[in-house]
Amino acid sequence: MILAIGRAERYSPNSVDKDAAILRCVADALRQDGFDVETTAEADFCGGSGADVYLSMGRAARTLEQLAELEGKGAIVVNGTAGVALCCNRRRLTEVLRQGGVPVAPSTGSHGYWLKRASGVAEGPLDVRYAASEADVPVIMADMKRRGISDVIVSAHVVGDLLKFYGVRSTGFFRFYYPGDDGQWKFGDERRNGRPHHYRFSHGALHAMAERAAMLAGIDVYGGDCIVGADGSACVIDFNDWPSFSRCRGEAAAAIAQLVASRLSEDNKKKRAWHLVY
Repeated sequence: MILAIGRAERYSPNSVDKDAAILRCVADALRQDGFDVETTAEADFCGGSGADVYLSMGRAARTLEQLAELEGKGAIVVNGTAGVALCCNRRRLTEVLRQGGVPVAPSTGSHGYWLKRASGVAEGPLDVRYAASEADVPVIMADMKRRGISDVIVSAHVVGDLLKFYGVRSTGFFRFYYPGDDGQWKFGDERRNGRPHHYRFSHGALHAMAERAAMLAGIDVYGGDCIVGADGSACVIDFNDWPSFSRCRGEAAAAIAQLVASRLSEDNKKKRAWHLVY
């Protein structure tokens, strides 16, 4: 049995319906392939249900703790809890990506700065703030801390084309889009980069960079934002576990279902091999 766990609304700012839709599409795709799939809200998940696979969009600490316990008992969890926990800590994730050779936004620059909640994911527009100059940074940081955001990470604004990318690791599925073309914004911050120039770049290199980021983060279902410069170079400015895939939901659902079937097949082979040996 496969249990699909939804994401609590607090972790889906402006995306509640979209996040629910992708999980529903994945569940439907798996049912069409003959799998028994049940669904539950993150708030209703209470640990062991005897499932073979847990498809989880959950991010709450309690959810991750319960799923980690199930992982320790041999259950398959997508995305893995360690990877989700890392993606929920922007400071640690940025350092992991940087040390792993994935280009990320620099800490200094001359085009303004972004201040973001460092621990936890953005739950609203005030968790991600833009500072037009270096002098504005401490003022905005102080305001964020007054609102209870004790850890703030600062990075320089990167000039170039903003792309949103989506992928399912090791399946070949990868798509990217320009929010400046289709007008699908989350908080509207994407407008800072203006209309895209559609600078030429290597699509294969972007895919490889995203797959490496997913590998370093330890997640299979991923998405993020990157900036492509006029010279064709790219850097990741945001990386997330299990996005809504709203621009490519059907294709993404099929790829995630393929991933789950593959993981189950590998797990069954390991179990059969173990029984043959013992």
